[in-house]
Amino acid sequence: MDQNDYYKDKICIVTGANSGIGYALSEELLSRGATVYMAGRNPEKVAKAAAQLAAHGDRVRIIIVDVTKQEQVEKTIEGAAAEAGRLDVLFNNAGIGDIRLFETATLEDWSRVINGNLWSVIYGVHAALPIMLKQGSGHIVNTSSIEGLIPAPTEVLYSLTKYGIVGLTESLRYELAGKGLHFSVVCPGAIATPIFTKDNVGKVHEELQIPEDAIPADEAAAVILDRVAERQGIIIVPEEPYTSYWKDYVRGGREIEEAFLNNAQERRARAVTLRNKRLI
Repeated sequence: MDQNDYYKDKICIVTGANSGIGYALSEELLSRGATVYMAGRNPEKVAKAAAQLAAHGDRVRIIIVDVTKQEQVEKTIEGAAAEAGRLDVLFNNAGIGDIRLFETATLEDWSRVINGNLWSVIYGVHAALPIMLKQGSGHIVNTSSIEGLIPAPTEVLYSLTKYGIVGLTESLRYELAGKGLHFSVVCPGAIATPIFTKDNVGKVHEELQIPEDAIPADEAAAVILDRVAERQGIIIVPEEPYTSYWKDYVRGGREIEEAFLNNAQERRARAVTLRNKRLI
C-alpha cells in the first residue's frame, strides 16, 4: 500500500491540533485524503486553525475538548466515532512542556504535568480502544518525546510522563497484537513548535527561543505519517541524531556517560538562569 493511500478516507482525531505538530499532522492528513477532527481546548484557536485548512471542505471538523477531563475526552471521541461511523486513527498529541529544577517542584506541579501529558493520553486510549476493538481495526498514535527514551535533567516531571507514554504504547502494541489494532509512539527531538517559547504555565516569552537545529513541524509530520503507515512502533523524528543518541545511551559506556553528565551540568545552569529571570 502507498503511504498516502493509508490515510485516504480514514477518520482521524488529532488532539492539540491548533498549533505545532498537531496542526502539521492535521494539514498533512487532509492532504493525504483523511477526514480530520481537529481537537483543542480553546474554541477560538481551534476555529482559526481549521479555517486555515478550509480548502479541504467538510473533511475538516472541530472538537472542543479539555484532554485533562476524562468525561470530555470520552464524550468527544465517542461522538466523533458515532458521527463518522468509525474511528480509524487517534493521535493523542496534546501535551505541555516543563523545565524546572526537581527540588523546586511542588506536588501541584507534578499533578499539572501528569494530568496534561499522561492522563490525557490514558483518557484518549481508554475511550478509543472499545470502539476500535469492536471494529476490529484502528491505529492509536501517542506523542511522547526523545526525553521519553533518554534522560532529561531539569525536565524530570516532563520526562516521567513521556517515559510513561512510551511504556503504555509499546506494551499495548504487543498485548493487542492480533486484534487488528496498531500502536505507535512518536518521540520528537527538536521540532520548531511553540512549546519551546512557553514557560511552565503556557505564557509565551521572547527570551525563550526555538533551537536553531529544530526541523519544521510540517517536515516532522510527513515523516511521522510515513512511519505510522508502515506501522512502526517507536518513531523518532528527526531520525538522526536522536536515534544514535538513544542507541548509544542504551549501550552505555564511559564516553556517553560523560556526555550525558556534561549535558546535565549545562541544562542545570540554564534552568538556574531561567529561574532567576522568572521564566520558569
